[in-house]
Amino acid sequence: MMGMTTDSVIHALIGGVLIGAAVSVLLLGSGRIAGISGLFGSLVTGRATPVALWFIVGLLAAPWLASFAGFWTRPDFLADPVWPKLVFAGLLVGIGTNIGTGCTSGHGICGIANLSPRSLTATLIFMGVAALVVALGFGGLA
Repeated sequence: MMGMTTDSVIHALIGGVLIGAAVSVLLLGSGRIAGISGLFGSLVTGRATPVALWFIVGLLAAPWLASFAGFWTRPDFLADPVWPKLVFAGLLVGIGTNIGTGCTSGHGICGIANLSPRSLTATLIFMGVAALVVALGFGGLA
């Protein structure tokens, strides 16, 4: 298990600021809440707006750009035998966000910031389930 270091705290703070800035720019620029599952869903169904398309492109490009700038060591997921499990987990998350009508970004970041009781409830439930899954030993991908 990794311990918390000064670098990990700094990286988390920088990541949090960047996420906050991204959802703020999206909201101020287009009036759209940054629910990533909804934005990605619109892309999959062919109903994506240019704003949604560029937001998703930015999400996918950011880690690659960070790795080239030396901020992150990019793992090679496709060479790792665990990637089919990641795809399966992603499908489960997609189904869950459809059932829960939102995801961590929509409910956990934007919804709580808007003081939405529904988003607070949803966030407490999915974070609680995540903690339970890890505590029961189902959190590893290996």
